[in-house]
Amino acid sequence: MGELASTTNITSKVSAPRGIMFDRYGHVVVDNELELSLTFTNPSRTKDMAQMLNLAKELEPMVDMEIDHISDRDIREYVLMQLEEDERYELVSKEERKLYENHSDIYKLELERISDLAISELTQADYETIAIFRQMLRGHVNSPQRIKENITEQEAHIISENLDHLPGIDILRDSKREYLYGDSFRSFFGSISAIPKDKIDYFLSRGYERSDFVGNSFLEAQYEEVLRGEKAIFERITRKNAGQTVQSETKVRMGKRGNDLVLTLDMELQQKLEEILEDEMFKAGKSAFIADRSAYAVLMDPKTGDILAMAGFFDPADYEVESYEDHIGNVAKAFEMGSTVKAASVLTGFQSGVIKPGEQILDQPIRLPATPVKKSWTNTLGYVNDLRALEQSSNVYMFQIGMRMAKCHYRGANQHCGWNTNSIGSAYNTVRSSFSQFGLGSETGIDLPYSETGLQGGSEVGGNLMDLMIGQYDTYTPLQLAQYIATIANDGYRMEPRLVREIREPAINEGEPSIVVKRYEPTILNRIDMNDDYIKRVQAGLRAVMTKGTAAKKFADVSYQPAGKTGTAQVRVAVGKGTDRHFIEGNTQTLVGYAPYDNPEIAFAVVVPFAKLDDEGGRKGMAQDISHRALKQYFQLKNGRKGPKIVRN
Repeated sequence: MGELASTTNITSKVSAPRGIMFDRYGHVVVDNELELSLTFTNPSRTKDMAQMLNLAKELEPMVDMEIDHISDRDIREYVLMQLEEDERYELVSKEERKLYENHSDIYKLELERISDLAISELTQADYETIAIFRQMLRGHVNSPQRIKENITEQEAHIISENLDHLPGIDILRDSKREYLYGDSFRSFFGSISAIPKDKIDYFLSRGYERSDFVGNSFLEAQYEEVLRGEKAIFERITRKNAGQTVQSETKVRMGKRGNDLVLTLDMELQQKLEEILEDEMFKAGKSAFIADRSAYAVLMDPKTGDILAMAGFFDPADYEVESYEDHIGNVAKAFEMGSTVKAASVLTGFQSGVIKPGEQILDQPIRLPATPVKKSWTNTLGYVNDLRALEQSSNVYMFQIGMRMAKCHYRGANQHCGWNTNSIGSAYNTVRSSFSQFGLGSETGIDLPYSETGLQGGSEVGGNLMDLMIGQYDTYTPLQLAQYIATIANDGYRMEPRLVREIREPAINEGEPSIVVKRYEPTILNRIDMNDDYIKRVQAGLRAVMTKGTAAKKFADVSYQPAGKTGTAQVRVAVGKGTDRHFIEGNTQTLVGYAPYDNPEIAFAVVVPFAKLDDEGGRKGMAQDISHRALKQYFQLKNGRKGPKIVRN
């Protein structure tokens, strides 16, 4: 009797490339690089282990496999499968088999009794077969499982010639991410990986397969639904008749690349900013810091919230570890920011009615009972008004704002000023609520899956309230600091920071323009609850900082008319152990600002944490040097561009 004819239909889906990313000027910053992957698709819900192992053995001569990730269990299972049935049975005695009712316990015992001699006799070919087999076992029914990514053309050629007798094996046109500008902004682009175990159900419910790759951090994760491609669907028909096998493949649906992202990023400016940070940090040297050497900078458009550049540099104090980019630190690390927050303090004082524009306060040391002496950076500045308090960075002016908000009226050295627990608590709430309107201590709204909001100091006592007013208590991220100064630059309107401007659908034909699917308009998060005249008054004070105040040496003569505020937050680091434990004093240098003063188009924040004190080997003005060079680059690029430097990675 002749063999019956049979037909088998197998439907498989093939991943499409993800969407690519452009900077604001159309430069491709994240692309796809074509690569070929060797895949195995199991058509059955059950796994025929012997058949799969034989297939792995057939594949082994055709492809080179890495064997570094093979486990001891993988090896023992492979040896066990090679044994004849009677050889395997002899590994566990009849008496022992009676003791174990659970088959998995017997199997575990069998694996343990594989001899070292048997393992030592395995060849390189055996180990590569194991590597193939373990990848095949990880697959799921009707879902291509990658056995090896980025196979060579020669490997692809040999495998293609043998596909007829390699059931379930295929060569997939795959893609991997290519970063044309190396590590520039790389961490914010995010990464792609297999679906994390804790998110399997989430993605399966949205039509994904277990073998799919997804964005798992930052922009790749935030815009996963946009970037993911539409899979191609193939139907493979296998007909067997009279001992002959005929295969045919039909494409049921064309695949489609994911949609593209147009970022707010200026890659040329980003590269310049990264170079500046690295250069200034190496100029300073490790010896200029009491802890890790680092610096962070954010450049943004105050009117739209567009992030133009955002860079970080980190060099661990451990000399054996190399420095690296830490762009993520701008949203993930928070610091006490020092006097840069004083513009918010003055505006809070105006709005709460405890000071008036032009009001003068005597800047002299404040001595309260059970509180350390509070004073400005110089022992006394004499009588100062609000503008001069910003220009010369008066601590005492800010202390007085906080004290008055807590019903504390200073009567002289060591005299109780009248505040109490309730009035102090109320002042904390008012100040923090006011600061949050600028973005200090609140969510910035940036289009990323994660960002820090900083920490509030723990003990709500009067002395700490005074420190809060000068940026020495609560912590904020560099991005929050940039949003804060951008809000003042934008006449009190707090804009949502954004990294993506547009979503575009790729053109069908090469050379045709892509189609804008969605354009993200600038989003106003809130308008600070401050009188317009108060805001203009503080803006004038910030301009004075740059023309005749604490930043005048660096910025008084520049043509782009900046406004801003310097900051120096006192910090200390514990060193040594036991009786040798002691603290080293240092500071965090900061500078915020915007330009031009009368029509702002760029706002910035620069943070240099854990710098040594000036008189102990520190380098003064690092934040100012970085800011000065960054603004210079921004305005130079307005006059002419060469484009970013390609550094493929």
